[in-house]
Amino acid sequence: MSMSFNLNVIEEFRANGGRVGGPFEGGDLLLLTTTGAHSGRPHTVPLGFVRAEGLLLVVASAAGAPEHPQWYRNLLTHPVVRVELGTEAFEAIAVPAEGPRQERLFAAVVHAAPGYGDYQAHTERELPVVVLERPAAPPGRPHEVRSLADKLLETHGWLRAQLRHVRTEARSHVPGRPAGLGLQLRQHCLAFCAGLTHHHTGEDSAIFPALARSHPELAAVLERLGEQHRAIGRIKEELVALLSDIEIAEPERLRAELDRMADELESHLDREEAELLPALAAIPFPPVRPTPDRR
Repeated sequence: MSMSFNLNVIEEFRANGGRVGGPFEGGDLLLLTTTGAHSGRPHTVPLGFVRAEGLLLVVASAAGAPEHPQWYRNLLTHPVVRVELGTEAFEAIAVPAEGPRQERLFAAVVHAAPGYGDYQAHTERELPVVVLERPAAPPGRPHEVRSLADKLLETHGWLRAQLRHVRTEARSHVPGRPAGLGLQLRQHCLAFCAGLTHHHTGEDSAIFPALARSHPELAAVLERLGEQHRAIGRIKEELVALLSDIEIAEPERLRAELDRMADELESHLDREEAELLPALAAIPFPPVRPTPDRR
């Protein structure tokens, strides 16, 4: 499909709560926004989807073209994607299925939408089935986020839950095992690293400087926490380097790095909560914009 055709479908989808006409009329359609593997820019495409085994699935078919579509190559580098489904929009982790799971899910896709079987017949590449995983809310998160302290606890809960999940997968991973956890583990690791980077960048660039101005007595604490960010960042970069290939060839080294990350991160999160929550509890979230002076 041409870029102009896609843009028209995207505009119609957003203007009509997910309903479109033309060749997609009456079909199951979503919008998937990935981050460019090289450009870093958002890239949105309309895609058909299938629900099977309680999962939300899209297929990198490109209508049976010989190469994978760009959106699939993007999500291998940046697994966190944005999904628009009807009037709902949410972030998800894109995880291509592997091995017997891929075969089972592709059969379910073809049963629901036989056209994908025709696409597979026209290409030698195996059409990837991508599971769009919507992360579950971590246990213990605030029921309602009213302050920056609540938001911090929510984010820390997500990071802890993702790290536990990744470490569990890493303990099960063996290169070349038929169950094929390599790509799944890689996607979850990269999503965790991206979330950690985003969180620490926001703290270093905005939250910590603001706290240093309003609470000068926390200056030394904030400096130590910033140093911990840099130490954790170095471990994270080593993890990303290990995950640079699709296949994870050094599971023992990966597990060791994850263990080191877990020890550093858990200590850091505990320290951050103990030191900063009292000050953050007084700051509303979302921030309250000042009322314009109409005098």
